[in-house]
Amino acid sequence: MWKWEVEGVKPDAASQAYIAEALGLPAEVADPQTWPHWLPGATAGVVELGPASTVPALREAFQATMDHTRRRVVVSAVSSTALLALAGTWAQPGNTAAAQDEPSGDASLADGDEIDRLEQATTLFTSQATENRMRTISVLEALLQSVTDLLEERRHGTRGMARLHALAARLASEVGWHRFDVSRHEEAARYWIGGLHSTHELGDIDAGAGLLSDLAYQASWRNRPKTAADLLRRALSRARHPVAQSLLQLRLARALAVLGDRQGTLRALAAADKLLSMPAADPVPSWCSWHSTADLAVDSGQALLDLGDTRRAHQLIREGQAELPASRVKTLGVFTTYQARSYLELGEPERAAAAATEALDLALRIGAPRCVTLVRELAPRFGKFPNAQGVPELLARAAA
Repeated sequence: MWKWEVEGVKPDAASQAYIAEALGLPAEVADPQTWPHWLPGATAGVVELGPASTVPALREAFQATMDHTRRRVVVSAVSSTALLALAGTWAQPGNTAAAQDEPSGDASLADGDEIDRLEQATTLFTSQATENRMRTISVLEALLQSVTDLLEERRHGTRGMARLHALAARLASEVGWHRFDVSRHEEAARYWIGGLHSTHELGDIDAGAGLLSDLAYQASWRNRPKTAADLLRRALSRARHPVAQSLLQLRLARALAVLGDRQGTLRALAAADKLLSMPAADPVPSWCSWHSTADLAVDSGQALLDLGDTRRAHQLIREGQAELPASRVKTLGVFTTYQARSYLELGEPERAAAAATEALDLALRIGAPRCVTLVRELAPRFGKFPNAQGVPELLARAAA
């Protein structure tokens, strides 16, 4: 049951029949093709998508944060089953929440000014350098709280509600990434789910696919590649913009590589490469506007590293790292850690230690605990080279 519920492993047809019997359900209910959606309460603990579902979903995220602040361990885990059921509902063709009706009377000019100010503040605080955003997370939370309150009032008309939903999705994504970076994963998932609800009500398919991609990235990070791959396939079933599809394919390749699916990994990498250069009439969605050939190179290298193609992987990681803009400092820290891992695979501990030390210094400077964790997870691999240059110093710093 742990495999099915938490790790996202799909039970075979016989097991599903036994599950139905144990739950007292008719045998015909257990359709293996629709697992886990035929289960009663498959989305338990997660607000189901639907009209006016954004506010309840965001309130759950705020409650999780409050419980953490009060040191109460009551934040329920979002199971893989619930995530996949939610993503399956989102992926159904034509499943977009209806536009909100205009409230009686016209929204006041003051209301419009209020949304203007929220948009300006959101742009200001989400466009800062990475190290500054890490220090102003409380401002972003307060902005999201204000947007949620206004959504609950439902007095801004169709256009105003659409602007508020767009703000809610953007802010929920930002706050979710902060929670992810500091390893508060259940809170991160709750915020991203709240953002998914907002994009659903807004009817922004690509933005919804981006939030599913965030949830998939988290699943991969937590060593749940099967769940990640399933989420990404659902996102790809509806994503429209080629750059969005490229990033989704790249993340799918990473998950498939961990699962050992070589052919699937290579197909996804080829698709990601082709889609990234494909022309499109519409602008690139903001959530993936940073996606570039540098990301393609490094993540392709990481996927190949997982498949055992060390030499080619190292070359791609090195090329992508050199191409990355200086402004993407947190990504640089992650990429440099990947480079350290590739040096270890090549049996070059001195270079690996230098790269890992660089990544650790960067992570500590910008306040990115997730990047520090990446370096610490490499420490056992350096145990084979205790006397190599730079290794003792790195291990001492990582332990501290």
